[in-house]
Amino acid sequence: KIKNINVLTAKATSRIVVCVYLFVYVCFVLCNVLFADYVVVSSFCLHSYDMVHYGHSNQLRQAKAMGDYLIVGVHTDAEISKHKGPPVFTQEERYKMVRAIKWVDKIVEGAPYVTTLETLDKYNCDFCVHGDDITLTVDGKDTYEEVKREGRYRECKRTQGVSTTDLVGRMLLMTKAHHSNMVNYQQHTDNFGKGPKGHSPWTGVSQFLQTSQKIIQFASGTEPQPGDTIIYVAGAFDLFHIGHVDFLEMVYKQAERPYVIVGLHFDQEVNRYKGKNYPIMNIHERTLSVLACRYVSEVVIGAPYAVGKDLLDHFKVDLVCHGKTEVFPDKDGSDPYAEPRKRGVFRTINSGNNLTTDDIVQRIIENRLQFEARNQKKEAKEMAVIEAMKRKEQQDQSEAAAQAAH
Repeated sequence: KIKNINVLTAKATSRIVVCVYLFVYVCFVLCNVLFADYVVVSSFCLHSYDMVHYGHSNQLRQAKAMGDYLIVGVHTDAEISKHKGPPVFTQEERYKMVRAIKWVDKIVEGAPYVTTLETLDKYNCDFCVHGDDITLTVDGKDTYEEVKREGRYRECKRTQGVSTTDLVGRMLLMTKAHHSNMVNYQQHTDNFGKGPKGHSPWTGVSQFLQTSQKIIQFASGTEPQPGDTIIYVAGAFDLFHIGHVDFLEMVYKQAERPYVIVGLHFDQEVNRYKGKNYPIMNIHERTLSVLACRYVSEVVIGAPYAVGKDLLDHFKVDLVCHGKTEVFPDKDGSDPYAEPRKRGVFRTINSGNNLTTDDIVQRIIENRLQFEARNQKKEAKEMAVIEAMKRKEQQDQSEAAAQAAH
């Protein structure tokens, strides 16, 4: 009897062990199936990020989509000056601008100009991502040569129609008292970005075409939830810069659960109260620049200048904010914030940053010759690479034809 009991106990134990093993195995398989997409893949982007615009933001959006965690390396002023020429913004300003882009998880301050395997391994990155243009060192070498060779390089589509060269060209037109027509504008930007051997497709100026898909890609797609504080701000937000970021960050901190809506004025409206050739960026470009900011939930494209009853009621606005900059009167001379003041929901925000779009334009004008020389030098290097690539392609074709003939 004791022997039979021992046999039965052994069989029961073995069955339990088998069941446990099967249970663990099933759980393992299910976890791999259900959570396969949650394996953290880290990507790395490296750039000067000078005069951050929606082209930079679009590159970072695409890079984030390739993985789960995006680390962005930003060069120092000294590194940029050595390889490209003087930056428009200081390194501290550039660090803060990149941190404010909603697809960025972490930034590396003072990242090296050349991307190496050592850099990727140091920050546990699987690969690095760059646009489909080329970045060269001061001696004309591809800064991504090493990581390309080792298969740890990914490429994303460069955003057509915007570049730092183009924006600087637009700002230099501000030195003229009158509005330039598109022919004069095109001639000016052509000269500004043209090297001694013609145009580089990477530095030259091209046309930006807005699409609804591009806006959808940039938009958060979230609606205000019960308990959210809906905050409305309005303005041009031209050349979206660190002054705007500091202001929006302070606005965001006005509530525990903020939902920040930015109203962007049409180009004609901005030109009415700013004059000269403002805005430097059109309504479509400004929309993408603002949507890329992590402190912004929604954008009203072509918002009315006066923040009236209909707008406040439609969006159920709890708070209206404005910075310390001058509030220009409406066309009829009235206060555009009369209704929010009347309701007691208007608040003036002091961000502690007095930088304006005018200040940036002034920086460019004061350093015009340096920036022109920088861009022409950059384009000359790029054209040399393009010519070398063409020669290599022709040589390969000739060799292939010779082999086919034999």
